[in-house]
Amino acid sequence: MNERYLLSIREAADYFGIGEKKLRRLAENNLYHGFAVYNGNRYMIIRKKLEEFLESAESI
Repeated sequence: MNERYLLSIREAADYFGIGEKKLRRLAENNLYHGFAVYNGNRYMIIRKKLEEFLESAESI
């Protein structure tokens, strides 16, 4: 799974060890950071960009 470009909220929560509700909230509030895209009725997480965001974030 670590080679995939897009992850669902559930997959990203398992991969990064962050709760699904927290990831969904991050995706909703940080669309302009570029790590989340809204595809139809669900958010998809861009794995590399979320990794970069988490490395630079002081707290989430």
